[in-house]
Amino acid sequence: MELYITSRQTDDEQGNQRRFEYYLTIDCIEAGNFCFENYGVRITEPGIRTQAIPALTTSALRIDQLMTMLVDNTVGPVGLRDVIEDWL
Repeated sequence: MELYITSRQTDDEQGNQRRFEYYLTIDCIEAGNFCFENYGVRITEPGIRTQAIPALTTSALRIDQLMTMLVDNTVGPVGLRDVIEDWL
C-alpha cells in the first residue's frame, strides 16, 4: 500500500524547475497471529524517474522523522539512496 504525503518544487542548478512527489509505502509482515507494518518511502519526479526503498522500519515515529527530513530538504529520487544510507 502507498500513501501520498506531499509534493515539493525546487529549481535545479541550471534554473530548471523540478517537482518531486513523496509517498509512504506500507507492507505487512505477518508473525503468527500478528501483522506488523513495515514502512518505506518512494519519491517520484513525474514523467522522469522514481526511486522506492521499501521496508526501512517498523517504527511510525522513525519513518515520520525520515519523511519530514526528505520533504524539508527537497530530496529527489536520485539522492534518495544516499540519504537513506546515511540515515540508517
